Amino acid sequence: MLDSVFRQYWGRVVASLVGYLGDFERAEDAAQEAFAIAVERWPRQGTPENPVAWLITTARNRAIDRIRRERALAAKTRLLERDEAVEDDVNDLGSDQIGDERLELLFTCCHPALSIEAQVALTLRTLGGLANDEIARAFLVSPETMKRRLSRARTKIKLAGIPFSVPPARLLTERLGAVLTVIYLIFNEGYGGRADLATEAIALGTVLSELMPDEAEVHGLLALMRLHHARRRARFLDGELVRLADQDRTLWDAEAIAVGRTELDRALALRGRGAYVLQAAIASLQLDDPIDWLQIGALYQQLSRITGSPVVELNRAVAVAEAGSPDEALAIVDRLSLDGYRYLHSTRAELLRRLDRPEEAAAAYRRALELTDADAEVRFLRERLASL
Repeated sequence: MLDSVFRQYWGRVVASLVGYLGDFERAEDAAQEAFAIAVERWPRQGTPENPVAWLITTARNRAIDRIRRERALAAKTRLLERDEAVEDDVNDLGSDQIGDERLELLFTCCHPALSIEAQVALTLRTLGGLANDEIARAFLVSPETMKRRLSRARTKIKLAGIPFSVPPARLLTERLGAVLTVIYLIFNEGYGGRADLATEAIALGTVLSELMPDEAEVHGLLALMRLHHARRRARFLDGELVRLADQDRTLWDAEAIAVGRTELDRALALRGRGAYVLQAAIASLQLDDPIDWLQIGALYQQLSRITGSPVVELNRAVAVAEAGSPDEALAIVDRLSLDGYRYLHSTRAELLRRLDRPEEAAAAYRRALELTDADAEVRFLRERLASL
């Protein structure tokens, strides 16, 4: 039960403390202390009527006690002058008295003054509650490296005076795009095999959709992640990668697909036609039987016009091939400047295979293998190469 409380309330508690204390590190330390006290007390005394109010109040009081102990009164006087809630009376604090500042925290973590690596790490730490070593494992760095990265990010926020606030309307669209990118990067890290990270990204997207209910792209991203994640059990079989066409549809999560499509409907009702909405529409069509590859190709063409992305063009080529034109698809692929991108070469290999050009296909598979370090992908490509 306490684990679920942690997952549910960590981001909200930290957000409230950052807004109150103006200090990320103090906020996280105080939150950890409050949750540790809850682990010790709640099994004996029972869960408070208002757990989030109890946690925030307890954490604030612990933070103020620590400030007193550190004798930093001159710098922190304004904190000590505030009315302090009494821990034993926190159940009298109504939910409407506890603000939800997660949106402010999310925009702070994803401020463009921070590197994208710092944005991702800080978001996972402060809103997701992942430990340093968990984040380090996800991004293949040492815990000490991740600790330094997070420390530098917090220091930069303080020294640069990055505001703890939602940006003004004139900057909101641009800044929201950065937030969505960070969440999607987290999801993509998880989509490759770390299901916990994918789940974390969906949780962050859900929070964002609750806090910004009228933003179509927010619902589009959430729909996209849910629809992709619904196929997670079918994407690998005995550790081996399974292509979409070969996946066991009975392993797909029907409930997650329904929820994802509801999110997509919400985005479309808000007249969403942005990149994430289009990608979600494509993901939804890929779950149909039979799949309408012509329509998917048309949606990729729209997406390509919006993004100008060669990766989108590569995906369009796949749709064109699936619709029955592998030669036209190969012409699209050969126009792309993506030599360092492994999926260009694996896609090109598949197209050459279909066009009965085995020697060229073999060379493309070998180039893809040179660029691939994911074990499941390596085994898949080697199997395809050997079967030529």
